[in-house]
Amino acid sequence: MEQDAKKRRRWFGGIVLAGALIMLICGETVLHQRLNLVWFLSYWLICLILTGLAVIIAFRDLRDLQQQAREQQRELLENTLKGIETEARSRKAKAGGNN
Repeated sequence: MEQDAKKRRRWFGGIVLAGALIMLICGETVLHQRLNLVWFLSYWLICLILTGLAVIIAFRDLRDLQQQAREQQRELLENTLKGIETEARSRKAKAGGNN
C-alpha cells in the first residue's frame, strides 16, 4: 500500500511539473503577445502555483525517503546486534560444554 501511495505521489508530481513546463513554454512562445494584463497575471499565477505544488510534492517525497532510510538503518542495526548476541551465546555455550 505504501508503494501505491509513493507511485501516485510521483505520478502526480510529474504531471504537475509537466503542466508547469508546458505552460512556461507556451507562455514564452505562443501566448507571449496575445494575453492582456488580467489573463497574463492569471496565467503566470497558475504556472507559479503548479511549480510550487511540484516543489512541495518533491519535498514530501524526500522526507518520506529519509524516514524510510532511517527505519532501514535502525532495522539493520537491530538485526546485526541480534546476530552478534546469538553468536556470542552460541560460543559461550560451546565453551561451557567443552569444560
